[in-house]
Amino acid sequence: MKIGICYTFVSAENKMLLDSAKERGVELERVIDGEAVLELSGNGHGPGAGEIDALVQRSVSYSRGLYLSYYYELAGTKVVNSYNAARICGDKMLCSLELAKAGIPTPKTYVSFVPESARSAASKLGFPLVMKPVVGSWARLVHRINDADALDAELESREEMGNHLQKIYYLQEHVNKPGRDIRALVVGEEVIAAVYRNSTQKSGWITNTSRGGLASKCEVTPELSELCLKAAGIVGEGIYGVDLMESEHGLLVHEINHAVEFRNSFQAMGVDVAGKMIDYLIKTAKN
Repeated sequence: MKIGICYTFVSAENKMLLDSAKERGVELERVIDGEAVLELSGNGHGPGAGEIDALVQRSVSYSRGLYLSYYYELAGTKVVNSYNAARICGDKMLCSLELAKAGIPTPKTYVSFVPESARSAASKLGFPLVMKPVVGSWARLVHRINDADALDAELESREEMGNHLQKIYYLQEHVNKPGRDIRALVVGEEVIAAVYRNSTQKSGWITNTSRGGLASKCEVTPELSELCLKAAGIVGEGIYGVDLMESEHGLLVHEINHAVEFRNSFQAMGVDVAGKMIDYLIKTAKN
């Protein structure tokens, strides 16, 4: 049995995973995405391809993660999370569509492709609203738009950007949440823990812990567990961070993370997150 980890650099989470594997007598095969040379023709293989039974995908880069996941899956490796899971979770439009198709409650969301249509979508949502990039993490370029003038300024800025993905306008209703949201961790068929991510003076209205939000323990209720497992089910079994908001109409799922970070919240969770992830990888490699 051989288990691997694909990463960009040794982050705090990756170090925890490497250490947890060692504690279990497992040496993780390291695949560093920036050093990978993948032969696409002939009989050549990338590092460990065809030999690694299970690979946990931790690349920071969305595109590198996608390509490497697909490459290793074709070589017979069980990738956690799969290429298809990453493709859907890493694109907010695709993820929103799949959540809605599965009947999972989500914030009202529109996508448009030109500024004029984005203004039309905004008129349906009303202000304030939230604009997000369809691909991105750490709440970068996530803005609350309070009025038409602010929307025009944001659209003008996006139109000047060179990245074509920034010209896909993902507009979402502004949910009047109680100064926090919920991040739940799903490993396999279990919601192992959850935290509230509380906004602070530093983070402003954004609750992401990478932007200064603070984590505190959230009880995993039967309702929360059932909703998170149903949400993760749109992309198949694996390891996910499910993000939810508390609204006046109940819990809303607004995002699923396929390469979930936990360094800022694992202490509040009160469980051995890395250990549970490694145990799941070992089980996946054996099956």
